Amino acid sequence: MRTALRRAGRREWGPLYATLRGALLTHKWRAVRMTLAAVALTALFQLVQNQPWGYQPVQNIGAVRAEDPLWLALLRTPLSLFVPALDLPVWGALAQILLVFGIAEISLGRLRTLVIAYVATLAGTLYARVGIALGPANPLGLEASDALVVDTGPSAAVVGLAVYVGWRYGAYWTAALVVAAMVIEVLVKNNLAGKEHLAAIAGVLVLCAVSAVRGHSVQPSLPSTRSGAPPSQS
Repeated sequence: MRTALRRAGRREWGPLYATLRGALLTHKWRAVRMTLAAVALTALFQLVQNQPWGYQPVQNIGAVRAEDPLWLALLRTPLSLFVPALDLPVWGALAQILLVFGIAEISLGRLRTLVIAYVATLAGTLYARVGIALGPANPLGLEASDALVVDTGPSAAVVGLAVYVGWRYGAYWTAALVVAAMVIEVLVKNNLAGKEHLAAIAGVLVLCAVSAVRGHSVQPSLPSTRSGAPPSQS
């Protein structure tokens, strides 16, 4: 039984583990420089927005609401990833970024990580407008009051990155578990955040389909831990 579980774990996480281990052994913290910068930026936003003078400036540059003009929401969306939600503990956002962004930065490269994170967040932002237009009577709709909800934080990006990395490295059960957890979240607590997570997954699945059509290998060859080759940062 234990041997079977070990084999299953190796099939699920072996390629990703080899990639992460090789990069961290060779480059250490330099392999996740972007992730560390993102953690620092999130911590800075948290510190500033909790100051008497800092809340409104942070809102002006990173807070997104469905009631905002679309051009303003699109302008604020990139930085909204790094503005922690005020009603959630900041350590949760920092841990999510450090773990998931770090894994993605090493396994996908910095540019691709940022693109996927932005697509996932943007999908959630745009869904909020569609959901409010559909109304609460529609299973995909939202309450009109959700237009006033401040929509910030890295959770949509984290969910999207987790699904994409799982697909890219053949960890299909892990990716499916993330999707199932988000579906359960909506069933248990049918709110804006949960439905935005599903929208983020939908946006990332489109990226997976595009990558598959373009012929990207779903399960890349294992990098050599002896060669010292740096992780791809494309």
